[in-house]
Amino acid sequence: MKNSAMIVFILFVFCLHVHVSPVYSKEHIPDNIYEVRSGDTLPGIANQYETTVEELVLTNGLQSHTLVVGQKLYVPFIYEVTSGDSLDKISAANHSSPWLIKTVNGLSSSELYLGQKLKIPPKRMNMQGQYILMDRGEFQDWLFNQKFTRNISLIQEHHTWLPSYKQFYGTNHFHMLKSMENFHVKEMKWKTIAQNLTTFPDGTIAVSRPFDIAPEGTIGPKANAAGITIENVGNFDLGHDVMTEAQKETIITVAALLCIKFGLTPSVDSITYHHWWDLRTKERVLDNGPDYNVKTCPGTGFFGGNSTASAKNNFYPLVVQKMKEISATMH
Repeated sequence: MKNSAMIVFILFVFCLHVHVSPVYSKEHIPDNIYEVRSGDTLPGIANQYETTVEELVLTNGLQSHTLVVGQKLYVPFIYEVTSGDSLDKISAANHSSPWLIKTVNGLSSSELYLGQKLKIPPKRMNMQGQYILMDRGEFQDWLFNQKFTRNISLIQEHHTWLPSYKQFYGTNHFHMLKSMENFHVKEMKWKTIAQNLTTFPDGTIAVSRPFDIAPEGTIGPKANAAGITIENVGNFDLGHDVMTEAQKETIITVAALLCIKFGLTPSVDSITYHHWWDLRTKERVLDNGPDYNVKTCPGTGFFGGNSTASAKNNFYPLVVQKMKEISATMH
């Protein structure tokens, strides 16, 4: 009887222990990510992780030194080698590269040993000035690491018209962005390049104007106040540029990622075409604007046309499907 009572007591304690074990509801932050807290500064974070402000800017695609609480930054950290590790495996899991790890740690070969401690530096982004050039995966990482202070509830789709595909050579992304910036500043008298994002025929994406600065442009202040402007390089009016599959996939993906980030459902109220806004009044007219008061932008051949029906039938369903695909892969 005494033994039975003891067994019951032990089982009770075990069950109690299991019941009160902590549940980590908060998102786990990996070692290579630092989440910005109140009072943080780039110099302070750089000092804490034995790196530089310049490295933090280049590895995180920062367009300013202003930080927002909750923003996530890639930082260097110390990693202890475990069984089965390789430089390829470690770098793939930690936003780095085998070459970077070897260089920073002075390794003469790729051989590792159990318990070896390595400094893992994050890889740099492709930046020139305020411009950040990325592929789709890099843009997704960048977007979801950011915190924005401006209310964003409208995605604008545009085409550049000029420059068109004829001016794109495959390697002149930054030159094209700077040329657009020069035109927008000198001729249009805007503060900097008008658009927040630019997509290219090869499927790459450039963060252009900072997201926390409202875009400028002829679509007008009402659309810009809560808007993110996307300029898709090309002339997509019928009879001109035929959109590449790479750019098509990027345009759909970017719209889907922005909808997920800002909690938007694709509709005429959340993803708008420049064609739906009157150039004179700056008011939204949808399909009812006279030709002389509206642009064809983003093109009469943009995913089947520039009407609301084309958007509803051809573009929005693709964005919704992409949102489902992306959401299924997110933790």
